[in-house]
Amino acid sequence: MNNDLTDDRLVIGGGFASPYSMKMRAVLRYRHIPHRWVLRNSRWDDLPTPPVPVIPVLAWPDGAGGYRDVMVDSSPQITRLEDEYQGRSVVPTDPALAFIDFLLEDFADEWVTKAMYHYRWTYDPDIEKAGLLLPLDQNLQLSDDDHVSAHDFIIQRQISRRALVGSTDANTPILETSYRNVLNIMQAHLAQRDFFFGDRPGRTDFAMYGQLKPMLWWDPTPAALAVERAPRAVNWTERIDDLSWLPIVDDDGWSPLDDLEETVGHLLAEAGQTYVPFMLANDEALRSGAEEVVCEIRGNSYRQGPFKYQGKCLTWIRESYFALSADDRGRVDSVLKGTGCESLFA
Repeated sequence: MNNDLTDDRLVIGGGFASPYSMKMRAVLRYRHIPHRWVLRNSRWDDLPTPPVPVIPVLAWPDGAGGYRDVMVDSSPQITRLEDEYQGRSVVPTDPALAFIDFLLEDFADEWVTKAMYHYRWTYDPDIEKAGLLLPLDQNLQLSDDDHVSAHDFIIQRQISRRALVGSTDANTPILETSYRNVLNIMQAHLAQRDFFFGDRPGRTDFAMYGQLKPMLWWDPTPAALAVERAPRAVNWTERIDDLSWLPIVDDDGWSPLDDLEETVGHLLAEAGQTYVPFMLANDEALRSGAEEVVCEIRGNSYRQGPFKYQGKCLTWIRESYFALSADDRGRVDSVLKGTGCESLFA
């Protein structure tokens, strides 16, 4: 329970190595939304059990020392915050641009995350670092014996889950090529602009930051690649962590849809060649009851088990697209044409 009955700040419960926790903490900081950060499952964690045991958890105090609501899932969390708090929005005012931003947020959340998980639990230096550090989020005073046990448990558990997110030996070239492509695009884009859609951050910036934070600042193998290939992205990732200082004039600072940087098109094309075929194949597997998702990505066969949540994400993307006016859908179509992303709505 929250013992300070006068503290009406939102509470975010998460972990330092969690990409979605970092994403949402950065959103709260940027938007100047009063909040309290708490390490999930630490002795300071007074949050109720969420509907699904994942992080981050957002909790709304009830004014009586408890909480009136709790929710997980970063994309709906951002949407709710947009409804409840004014100023410093992360959603572009142009509905067509906002849709492109939403699509690329999902690309980061649901595809780039595969590379994040892959690098952490595939290579020995990354595995060992994560195994040593992750248990300490919950208890810095963990006994040596318990630390060894937690180290062994978390490594065994997380490696056993690699295939669930597509991190297999067969898929390794696909995931690692995509990661390098994202780095190259980021390096080129950040030579021109600070953010993807103008002079202020959108949903995509925070989603991409969340996934890149572990890979560029935590895990040794992908971090070394990033320093070599995309030093601008490494620096950018540190900046996005706290943009509370960034001057913002509401409704200003967004790029016109027809004046986006060429690199945004490159990122859409990367999504069209990786995320899109996976999402479509996953949807088909869920509909048919198949036990395996199989699709072709850049001439290679990609395989993993079907994932219900990503089927839900595709539904949200399609609903958002068809909720646009006919004129705005046409403007979106002109941006997506030739990237492969248009296949989501065929």
